[in-house]
This record gives sequence, structure tokens and C-alpha cells, in this order.
Amino acid sequence: MSELTARTHAALEAGGALAEAIPAFVPRDAQLRLADAIAGTFDERGVLLAEAGTGTGKTYAYLVPALLSGMKTIVSTGTKALQDQLYHRDLPRVRDALGVGGLKTALLKGRANYLCRYRMEQAKGEPKFANREQVAQFQRIVTWSGRTRLGDLSELDLPEDSPVLPLVTSTADNCLGSECPFWSECFVVQARARAQAADFVVVNHHLLLADLALKQEGFGEILPGAQAFVVDEAHQLPELAAQFFGEGLGARPLVELARDAIAECKSVTGAIASVQPVAAQLEQATRALRAAMDNLPTRGTRQRALQSHEVEDALHALAEALARFGEAMEALRDAAPGFDSCLARAQEFGRRLGRWIGRPRALDQDEENDPPAEEDIDARSMPEDAPDPTADALPDRNHAPRNTSPSVHWYELSPRGFRLQRTPLDVSGPLRSHRERSHAAWVFTSATLSVAGGFEHVAERLGLVDPATLLQPSPFDWNAQALCYLPPRLPEPMARDYTSALVDALEPVLQASGGRAFVLFASHRALREAAELLRDGPWPLFVQGEAPRHVLLQRFRESGNGVLLGAASFREGVDVVGEALSVVVIDKLPFAAPDDPVFEARLDAVRRRGGNPFRDEQLPQAVIALKQGVGRLIRSESDRGVLVLCDPRLTRKTYGKVFLDSLPPVPITRRIDDVHAFFAAESGLSSSGER
Repeated sequence: MSELTARTHAALEAGGALAEAIPAFVPRDAQLRLADAIAGTFDERGVLLAEAGTGTGKTYAYLVPALLSGMKTIVSTGTKALQDQLYHRDLPRVRDALGVGGLKTALLKGRANYLCRYRMEQAKGEPKFANREQVAQFQRIVTWSGRTRLGDLSELDLPEDSPVLPLVTSTADNCLGSECPFWSECFVVQARARAQAADFVVVNHHLLLADLALKQEGFGEILPGAQAFVVDEAHQLPELAAQFFGEGLGARPLVELARDAIAECKSVTGAIASVQPVAAQLEQATRALRAAMDNLPTRGTRQRALQSHEVEDALHALAEALARFGEAMEALRDAAPGFDSCLARAQEFGRRLGRWIGRPRALDQDEENDPPAEEDIDARSMPEDAPDPTADALPDRNHAPRNTSPSVHWYELSPRGFRLQRTPLDVSGPLRSHRERSHAAWVFTSATLSVAGGFEHVAERLGLVDPATLLQPSPFDWNAQALCYLPPRLPEPMARDYTSALVDALEPVLQASGGRAFVLFASHRALREAAELLRDGPWPLFVQGEAPRHVLLQRFRESGNGVLLGAASFREGVDVVGEALSVVVIDKLPFAAPDDPVFEARLDAVRRRGGNPFRDEQLPQAVIALKQGVGRLIRSESDRGVLVLCDPRLTRKTYGKVFLDSLPPVPITRRIDDVHAFFAAESGLSSSGER
């Protein structure tokens, strides 16, 4: 046992430093095994792929060896919320317990999380606010800007979707860089400087990948060079990487470009006369393209879009509007740094648009692919209004990351906007190259990485060749704490009456539990249908889309007996401990949507190289997604609950066994009486005080 492993073990065992200093800390054998494996990986500068089931305590298991190792470490988390929790709650506790308070730590986020003083000043006096609430939010930001030290907008607790935020933050495209008059007080520059000087840096996957993309291009780096990386929630990394190694263009950046140019005219006498017409043309061309795409499906390939002459004409009209806009900016580029920035953005947007319109290369996978091999694959909706993750992370506006993997060109429509995207089908190569070039230790961990006990699928997608692996099941007693109910006699998932039959089967479960349920749907259409059917029920009903996610969760917790209906985004990153959540219902096996052009192209690529698309791609991805949803149920040693898996394919299809074999060791029943008995026993425990 190495010195680091021994010190790690001593800190986490009974009577160790964490048990002495952290009142709620409970030593766990599973946590010790995981921590030992991580310490060994640090010692050997190796690669570890570790699944740690809910309750293992993986955060402490990697924080302890990282802080004791003396190695410069970067920890990357799946979301900004987890990033804040790790940095502001978990890290200080462990650091103080270990007595390593002298270590320098830093929290680093993408630029869209920090106030941009230049953008804020530009927004003053502009008629950009739609209502009094937005005016009030802007005034709060202005007042706060005079006292904040870090410029992190999370200090204000504004709504994540506030339209004010893009007006007071920069993107990689509109940042003026060292030409900005506020460069010396830039919060992004200061945050990066702190990260460069720190021993331990907490980032999120978006920022980690942005840095990786830049290193691949050779244009510098955001993050400091590190000796060890810990990638938490690693199951999310391949999908995010595919977005980062592609490139995109959306309606919002185009409109913002036009409006930013108008705002720059305030400081240049006479500029408005030449800028206003081309800015108006750019906005109009953007709106005209969205209108031309009205008759297209919500998502589709480039080939599908270009079959419409109206869309093709609108794309070329937008390209011409960008060119005219660029000519106007060229004439003004020396008058103000902002005009030079607008010129660079217009040129880059024009190049991206031209590449998207251009004829597919031989390697592109733009063909209309065959439907999925399994005829009963059903849709899983993508998160609503998903942001473009490249928008706030890449610091060089002139250089999009490149990847030599075959790509698919596709589009996606939102109610008032569009996105044109190029996405590579395989990112394992650049991920592997970056990891090997770093000569660092790498730990990839999550509660959901394996499929039926194997890591082959996720290892291939991450570019890992024969990594060390650890499968550490949840230490919770699922056999005693949970029950899995498979409702009998449900119709096939594609049947028209499936959702109504599901609600009928669900009602006796909710009666037994007294509500207290998450019901997770594969599509927003099914979610809305179920909401109507459950609207008059005896339990408070909370429906995704009717309020922001954090508000719904808070109301659900406070209700004590609520029923929350959610889609894909509620399958992970949601933590409700205790009796408020005692039932998790999953309506269908979460196979990826067959209308997703990237997924279709990926399946076709598997088929072309002689693989089985269903076995090699669709099934493992769905298993991991199901495990995420199941993980919402039991979050502590005292939790008890019922998992309801409604999809009859679990018992009717041979692949159902792969899903069931990937679940925690939970008893399975098809009898509703067993559900009633489970909750009757829970009532007995509660009343006797033995919970």
C-alpha cells in the first residue's frame, strides 16, 4: 500500500479525520474501496473508470486523495449546480478536516457566468427590456456590480432563463479581449488567473471540453496544466464532447450581432447611418429563414432542409446579409473595438453558414438513414430550449474546434429560433489524444457507467483502451428499502391508449403511497396527456414546463405528498431525500429518439462498420439513461420507496433482461397487493419510530 493510499484510508475509516471533524460523516467500506482505487490511480498516473452507486460517497472518495496527493488537480462536474455544491460545501469540509487549509483552490466557470462590465454599460439606456421585471433585474445587476468581488452572477440568484443575462455577459464571439476598456477589471480574466495559481480547481464539463478543444487547435488554454483530473458524472462527457468538436450557428447570436453593432454607434458619430440598414437586413434575413423553415420537422438533416427551395433561398439570403453587414463593419473597424469584434463575428458566422450550406463531403453522413432496427423504439424528448454549450466557453471567436471524424449536418427549430449544427459522430480520438498528451492521472466516475456489469460501451466512447475499472454497487439495502413493481397487462408502448392505461395502472400505486411520486416520461406529449388525466387527483400536481425546475422541486418537497411529472431532464441531478419522494415511475424504456439526426447517423456508422446498431448503441445508451432515473428513488440509508417500470417490453422482449440485470438488487413484483403491503409496512415503521 502506497503512502497516499495509506493516508487516504486513514482519513476515511472509523475514527479518522473526516469522522472526527464532520458530524454527519459515516465510514463506508464501499467508499474506502473507491478511494483506494483513486489513490492508486493518482500514484501511477493511470486511468480509472469507476461506477459508484448512489450512497457510495464518491465525492469524499476523490476529494481526500486529491487533496492529500499534493498534485495539481482539476475536478470537473456535470452541471454548474454540482460545481457550486462541490466547491462551496464539500471541498471546505474535507479540506478543513484534513488540515490542508493552505492549499489554494479555485472555482472556474464559463464566461457566461460572469458579469461583463462593457456589455452592462452598453445595455444602459437601451430599449432592450420587455417589461418592468426585466428593468428591475437589470437595476439589481448594476447595483450589485459595484460591490461584487468575483462577478459570479450566481450570487444574485436570478432566473437561469432571464433574457437580461445575455445583455450583461460576454460570449466567445462578442468578447473584445485585450481591446476592451474594462480589460483590467475583467472578472473572466481574474477567474482564470486564480485557476492558474491554484492547486485544486473545480470546473464543469463545458469548460473542460472548451479547454480540450483549444489545446487540440493550438490556441492556448483556459485551464492550468494539471497532474490529475477527476471527471465526475462522466457518463455525460461523450455527448457534450460531440457538441464541442462540432460547430453551430443559431438565430440568437445573429440577432445579437445586429443589435451589438447598433449599440456601438453610440460612441461613433455618424456611424448609425451605415450600420442601421445592414443590421436591420441581418435581423430580417434571420427571421425570414426561421419562417421558411416553419414547414420542416422540428429536427432533421441538412439534406432534408435543402430539399425546400424556400429554405435554400433563405439560407443564401442570410449569407448575403452577413456579407453586406461585414462590409459595413470593415469600413468602421478602426473607429471602435466593438466594430472590429462585430466584423470578426460576421466573418466567422459567414464561414460557418457557408460550410453548412455547402455540398456534403464523401465522409458526411447526411443521407436519410434507415429507421432503427428495432421497430418498437420510441421517442425520448431532448431538453426544452437546450442552450448551445459552445456559446459561452470557447475563448477564441475566430477558431472553431476541428475534428476529423465523419460528421452529420443537421438543424433544430425552437418556437422562435433555429440552430444549424455540425456534429462529429465519434469523439473518442480527440478525447484520447488530449488525455495521453496530458501525462496526468485520469479518474472517470459516475453512478451510471456500466451496462449489465460491463464498461465496454462507455470506455469506447471515451477513447479508453483497457482502463482499470471498478464497479462499486450502492451500499444501500435495496432489497429491504425498495420494491420494483412491473404493472401487468399494459398495452404496447406505441399503442394510442398507452398513456391512459399507464395512468390507470398508476392510480392504485399513488393511493398506496399517498402521492409522493416522480413520474418520468419519454416524451413531452405523453407528459402533457398524463397531466390532464391526473389534474383532478387528490395530490398536488407539479408539471414540468409550468414553472422553472428548481421552483417545481422546492414546491414538491414542501407539499409532502405531491406528484411531479417530468421528462428527460428530471432523470438526473435531482436529489430529494426522505419521505417526500417514495415512488419513481418510468413510463417507457428511454431509447433515444429515432428522429434525432445525430443518433440516426451514429447508428448508420455502426451498421457500416459491421456492428449491430441496436446492441452496440441504442441498448447501452438506454440502459444508462434508465439507471439515472432509477437513482432518484433511494438517496439515503433511511429512504424507502417503490420503483414502477411500466414498459411491458421488460418482460416481453429478450433485451428486457439487460435492463433488469443493470438495476440495483431490488425485489420485483407484478402484484399491486405487494405495493400496498410495502407502504403499510412503512406506516408501521413510521408510527413505531423505527424509521
